[in-house]
Amino acid sequence: MSQMIPTPHISANAGDFAKTVLMPGDPLRAKVIAETYLENAREVTAVRGMLGYTGSYKGRPVSVMGSGMGIPSMGIYSHELYHFYGVERIIRIGSAGAAIESVDVPDLLVAMGACTNSAFAYQFELPGQFAAIASWPLLKIAADTAQRLGTPVKIGNILSSDAFYETESLGKWAALGVLGVEMETAGLYMTAAKAGKQALAFLTVSDSPFSGKIMTAEERQNSFGQMMELALETAIQD
Repeated sequence: MSQMIPTPHISANAGDFAKTVLMPGDPLRAKVIAETYLENAREVTAVRGMLGYTGSYKGRPVSVMGSGMGIPSMGIYSHELYHFYGVERIIRIGSAGAAIESVDVPDLLVAMGACTNSAFAYQFELPGQFAAIASWPLLKIAADTAQRLGTPVKIGNILSSDAFYETESLGKWAALGVLGVEMETAGLYMTAAKAGKQALAFLTVSDSPFSGKIMTAEERQNSFGQMMELALETAIQD
């Protein structure tokens, strides 16, 4: 499939991406991450302002690229990275809202599974519902790394919702143990499963309807240091 490089949505050349790509939703956050954490970072794509960079972290190649908002956008970029650029692992690094009272700003969630109200899985024509789950090798590395670093995390189920402002049903998801709500992870996990690749999502809780706490857009862009350290340490391990 390499003859499709560059793809319709990514202008990078073959070999421009590392095997592991970190994906925040915001392309400006990708820029901040590249400039702050990666050595010798270079821009490899900027189609439609969706910035992507490749550099190294502790001597290991790592890429970072925005995914945009929502499952369709994540589905496009992750599909092209997996199928045309030889990417093996995508680690989402994003924000989430708290779904239960015991989760608060700025807790760090690791999405073991991702429920969704999206119809994204209909394309697979399955005779039932697909359980979108993280890749066990990445999940185990993340859990072990968090323990080694002394980073508190909450590992569990989250909700990837197509509706940002719909809140009436959140209590029903919370009653089944869902920790937080965001908009991309289920699409990433399904795309990875279909491609036979790996995926994991780290989510910093940016707002809570229970405590009333909420991060500003600038805080979300610049202050996810603990999540970044865990994601990068996970990214460089085999």
